[in-house]
Amino acid sequence: MSVLSRIALALLIIGGLNWGLIGFFQFDLVAALFGGQDAFLSRVVYGLVGISALICIGLLFKPSEEMDTMVTGDRPSRISNQDLRTEFGEEPDFSKERDTEVKKANRNND
Repeated sequence: MSVLSRIALALLIIGGLNWGLIGFFQFDLVAALFGGQDAFLSRVVYGLVGISALICIGLLFKPSEEMDTMVTGDRPSRISNQDLRTEFGEEPDFSKERDTEVKKANRNND
């Protein structure tokens, strides 16, 4: 994720938290910090949050190839396509051998 995308995401989080405060408590934190909704700095913050939303729309439709190849330390991340087969290949089917042994044991008991 690029630096611009991270900044846009951070601004969207700030905007989302501000909207949560407005919705739950009718308190506009940005307006309180910067001198009201009509203040120049408040309008700049609102504008930056809006531009960040436009940038993040592009992230929504970005292919997830970048996410699939992420590696955390020496283990693949939760997102990557993991090959869950064993390193030794297929497991042998012992049921046929067991059936023949059971049949031999039954014959010996008779």
